[in-house]
Amino acid sequence: MTREDLFRSMMETGSMLCVGLDTNYALLPGRFRSLGVYDAVASFNREIIDATAPFCIAFKPNLAFYESRGLEGMRALEATVDYIRTSHPGKFLIADAKRGDIGNTASMYAEAYFKAMDFDAVTLSPYMGTDAVAPFLSYPGKYAIVVALSSNPSAADFELGGDGKPLYRKVMERMMEISSPDNMMFVVGATRAQELKGVRGFCPDNFFLVPGVGAQGGSAPEVIQNGSNKLGGLLINSSRSIIYASSGDDFADAAAAAASVTARFTPAGLC
Repeated sequence: MTREDLFRSMMETGSMLCVGLDTNYALLPGRFRSLGVYDAVASFNREIIDATAPFCIAFKPNLAFYESRGLEGMRALEATVDYIRTSHPGKFLIADAKRGDIGNTASMYAEAYFKAMDFDAVTLSPYMGTDAVAPFLSYPGKYAIVVALSSNPSAADFELGGDGKPLYRKVMERMMEISSPDNMMFVVGATRAQELKGVRGFCPDNFFLVPGVGAQGGSAPEVIQNGSNKLGGLLINSSRSIIYASSGDDFADAAAAAASVTARFTPAGLC
């Protein structure tokens, strides 16, 4: 999927929303609890996806929630990816894996997410350098999404530090040297709204995946104001505040209502 495709999807939906599928079996509504992990998670995800698809441009399964449930959880992830591809084929699909290895291992991770599971993008940790990212850049139409400035409080331990230049900026500038905006995105947290405008200043063209809206307290309007570019340039993620908007039988309707008011914009609001 190209950046222009993402922009068209934004214009059609009037949204920059990415729905995070952080599906925790222990938190599912009661009617799913009599089912096994595979049936419960796959069924819940299908209803959430159908309810929120009119209001979003992307879905982002967080792999930890599926891996933690073993083979049944991974089967549910596979079923979720297949359902999005067949029922909502225009949606951008992100594997939130934050992988960060090198050499053959990185190459195998890239093959796993881009070929075996057909994701459009995967989140990566850049700590081990360009070797951890380069294998993901050789797949046309696919994206590496490198963690740069995350939304968690302790990100300040490293990401905001450095001798003169913050580490997150060094990471982004180096990643920009080995890639293009057509195969590289960056994670920039919504709770870092004050930094976001400056980040956009030195990184004008890449898309940002922006977590932290909703349960973590980030503001979608502030993110759009400070971080958008001429092609929108933002995938604003919200997970718990949408998929767990209700714990009752109305969970899908509640998720749709929450999605409908998150990360909305007017075309005139884009830079």
